[in-house]
Amino acid sequence: MTSVENPTTNGHPRTGTDAGNVAAARAALDVMLTDAAVSQGRASRFLDPVATAKLTGALVRRPRVLARRLGGLGAELARVAAGSSELAPAKSDRRFSDRAWRENWMFHRLMQAYLELSETVDGLIDDAGLEWQADVQVRFTLGNLLDAIAPTIDRGGANLVRGGRRLVRDVSKGRLPAMVDTSKFEVGGNLALTVGSVVLQTDVFELIQYAPRTAEVYETPLLIVPPTINKYYVLDLAPGRSLVEYLVGQGHQVFMVSWRNPEREQGTFDFDTYAGATLEAGRAAAGIAAHESVNVMATCSGAIIAGGALGHLAGEGRLGSTSSLTLMVCAIDTTRAGTVSALATKEMAATAVAQSARKGYLTSEALASVFAWLRPNDLIWNYVVNNYWLGHEPPAFDILYWNQDGVRLAAGLHRDFVNLAMQNALATPRGFAVLGTPVDLGEVTVDSYIVAGASDHIVPWRNAYASTQLLGGDTRFVLSASGHIQALINPPGREGAESRSSFQVADEYPADPDDWRAGTVTKRGSWWPDYIEWLSTRSGALKAAPTTLGNRRYKAQAKAPGTYVHAV
Repeated sequence: MTSVENPTTNGHPRTGTDAGNVAAARAALDVMLTDAAVSQGRASRFLDPVATAKLTGALVRRPRVLARRLGGLGAELARVAAGSSELAPAKSDRRFSDRAWRENWMFHRLMQAYLELSETVDGLIDDAGLEWQADVQVRFTLGNLLDAIAPTIDRGGANLVRGGRRLVRDVSKGRLPAMVDTSKFEVGGNLALTVGSVVLQTDVFELIQYAPRTAEVYETPLLIVPPTINKYYVLDLAPGRSLVEYLVGQGHQVFMVSWRNPEREQGTFDFDTYAGATLEAGRAAAGIAAHESVNVMATCSGAIIAGGALGHLAGEGRLGSTSSLTLMVCAIDTTRAGTVSALATKEMAATAVAQSARKGYLTSEALASVFAWLRPNDLIWNYVVNNYWLGHEPPAFDILYWNQDGVRLAAGLHRDFVNLAMQNALATPRGFAVLGTPVDLGEVTVDSYIVAGASDHIVPWRNAYASTQLLGGDTRFVLSASGHIQALINPPGREGAESRSSFQVADEYPADPDDWRAGTVTKRGSWWPDYIEWLSTRSGALKAAPTTLGNRRYKAQAKAPGTYVHAV
């Protein structure tokens, strides 16, 4: 969730194809869904000795290259020992932000030795010339090992007794170190506060309509389809950090899908179930707004479902019910997304699907653990040091609270997601049927707005960019200088304050994402105002805001955030 523009490995910036490989090694929805079911979150899947063996074999066949790298390592370590090395961590590397790394001669040399070791490992992988699959595997494996041994200190001291007790407690329960103080947050108390009401409840979802905050509203409502593996309120996090609040404040009629947290009885819920629910929510939003169409905004796994649902409408000649499509941090095309071809196999996928089918769902704990192991230094080792070595309490941070407030994934949807990724089926014209209709996303000719995060560790931005080549209609692609979640929670700065955010845009969309990036311009600030300008021109005329929520058919029920969001 850092706000760095370029991907990094162990604090060292990387660019081009190399950076793409590094990002891919720590990404992709299909890897997470496969591994979470097979390993139930164990780290062992990520510490693959086979990958290291491949690297070793390649380097043995290049003795001169190996000797040159090791010689360089020795020479730099000698400079480190003598105090003449100029190695320094990247500004974005928070592991070495403490003053002791600069002021204490021993710690400073320890840091420089670690940085040189990391750079040498990266160089050896580059020199090995491995094919893509092996390259991704070995970067992932050795990256985790390097993160595990990274030196970490804090000048604040340590309470080993308290930390030891916390360690025993967590180990006995088989869980990762706590990332957040959960006692400081309450959904509906200080999170998910935008005023609204549930206007439809089904076995699959609740539909929330938010109260207007302007005298006039655009006639075309906006339906938001959130991820199916997290709760929706990341988009309505807190006042001043809520995309929903911002949209409503700009005169848009906003409706939010809140997915049910499936139990064993809902294990049969599959892609068609959720696609059908998305279409039902759209009909309800259009009916309440008394308009013939809706704008659709969808995020991550929810965006995959929304894309499939619109493909179904296009195939049936009913796309007129949709005015535009917004995809956020979503990879429909999974080619080289750190994916099955790199870290998973057909056998693993089959095992994963079978295991979740027996239980009826994939647990939220398993998913959370795999998310954490994709960024072990930030999400595991950082908290090992904080919670156990230093005895500190975990921080109170709203994003981390939302991150641990997980949902289960129905076995049927898990199966369909894994199979989609294995075959890259939704990116293949008529390669996947939704609600009985073979889908060709090229027939989805509504305008689309696509948002990606430059440092996204879940959805590599190049895979998100690939949707510009899949969808029909005019496309605007926005690359936010942030990660998976911060690309969404990206509010404009206060009036007069200098914004730390930025995003890249361009007018042309070549097939190669790096060619696109070479032609971009960088704009300071949040992409939210850019989106409002784009969305408003596709939302029809302004009309008087409704004075009540719902209508005769869809009556206002529970107040937002609804009831499904509280299910554990």
